[in-house]
Amino acid sequence: MKALDKETAIARMNTFGRNGTPFLFVIDYMQEHSYVEPLDGIDTSVCLYQFRGTGNAPDAGARYAGTIDWEFTPPAPADYRRSFDTVRRNLLGGNSYLTNLTCKVPLRTNLTLKDVFLHSHALYKLWLKDRFVCFSPEIFVRMEEGRIKSFPMKGTIDATLPHAESILLDDAKEVAEHATIVDLIRNDLSMVSEHVTVASYRYIDRLQTNKGPILQTSSEICGMLPGDYTKRLGDILFSLLPAGSITGAPKPRTMQIIAEAEGYERGFYTGVMGCYTDGRLDSAVMIRFIEQEDGQLYFKAGGGITAQSRWESEYNEVIQKIYVPIY
Repeated sequence: MKALDKETAIARMNTFGRNGTPFLFVIDYMQEHSYVEPLDGIDTSVCLYQFRGTGNAPDAGARYAGTIDWEFTPPAPADYRRSFDTVRRNLLGGNSYLTNLTCKVPLRTNLTLKDVFLHSHALYKLWLKDRFVCFSPEIFVRMEEGRIKSFPMKGTIDATLPHAESILLDDAKEVAEHATIVDLIRNDLSMVSEHVTVASYRYIDRLQTNKGPILQTSSEICGMLPGDYTKRLGDILFSLLPAGSITGAPKPRTMQIIAEAEGYERGFYTGVMGCYTDGRLDSAVMIRFIEQEDGQLYFKAGGGITAQSRWESEYNEVIQKIYVPIY
């Protein structure tokens, strides 16, 4: 698999869509490096994927029979607080309404990247040999029969807490964060489609993890695509990037704030992955992500920050998201 620059990736996706060629795509956060490969040309010793139960790894999802060693070193609270304060200062200054702040966390586990791919339970999974594994619950966009749909996911809580669902749905910070991201995604879809509507607002998803169940809130936003959209898949998809749910609003200024606050390169984390086959494009945001660098594993995780956020709560949410859905 060869990494492509943005222009080449767009042209390749457009060509595959025009010719009806099924293909896989993997795009990094900054859209500087992409993989766009025909499905019949993927080397399974290098790349495995499974999106909504379909992929090139028939044994994916097999039950893991062993024990799981899982230790990580969370960010020092003082370091996280400094990053949080950078974000909050910009929020209070009116430079952003919502900023997604993420961390790079050293991880020690007896699981290999391929183990995580094969045994984790997730809507979307991708493994690149000696690079990373992603097991994402978050849909980015789906295109099918002239329609485009997006499902932003914002808001997380431990499902075992008493009245967890009502706490999550009634939390003022979570309400504001979700409303902001739905508005952003609605505006994004309006750039590539017409008659954009919010079909479902703040419904609950339940996710199982190795540390127990969590609840998250999502919404569904839909629009009507132009008649020739299959010939312009690359143009349409890249015009929506990066995903609003992992940047914030407004995007350009918020991305500058993210670069200042985070102090590391996200790489493929918070990019998008997906495939096109039989006239349908399906994709996911690359959250829930473990990367390998020089033999060391890192879990990348984060969440949305608003002016109402408290750093302690956001810090704890990051820690809650450092899990594998193996059970």
